Amino acid sequence: MSDTRRITVNVNGKPRTANVETRVHLADFLRQSFSLIGTHLGCEHGVCGACTIIVSGSAVRSCLMLAVQADGADIETVESLGTTDALSPLQRAFSRHHALQCGFCTSGMLMSLEAFLRAHPNPSAAEIREVISGNICRCTGYQGIVEAALAAAAERRGDA
Repeated sequence: MSDTRRITVNVNGKPRTANVETRVHLADFLRQSFSLIGTHLGCEHGVCGACTIIVSGSAVRSCLMLAVQADGADIETVESLGTTDALSPLQRAFSRHHALQCGFCTSGMLMSLEAFLRAHPNPSAAEIREVISGNICRCTGYQGIVEAALAAAAERRGDA
């Protein structure tokens, strides 16, 4: 017999209410309840960063947070950033600077950087490297990701 709770969250700007088992992680809840499969699950220990989303303004590992802990929170997943026809500045920069290859880490990387760039509009390359140090990418070597983040920050400031 499992314990369930009714929670309400604001996901990508839309209020959502659902019953959820108290043992379900936020990543699984988003993927299974709302088909938001852009949030990837890698290590499920909070190490790889693939499951990073933004919860009430902060980048968090959704594999480490229970869905019931998010009750009342504003949640942003990679699906909130843009669409195929209208990419966000960060997504465009990832494309231009070859900051993705296999794509598995990309959603977590984007969300970590999105949260950081909102709070730090004029970052240094060293600051960006520090932020993404919690996200494992096995393909890119990270340089394109750093260049993309710097370019997106410049575009947001109107410097590009």
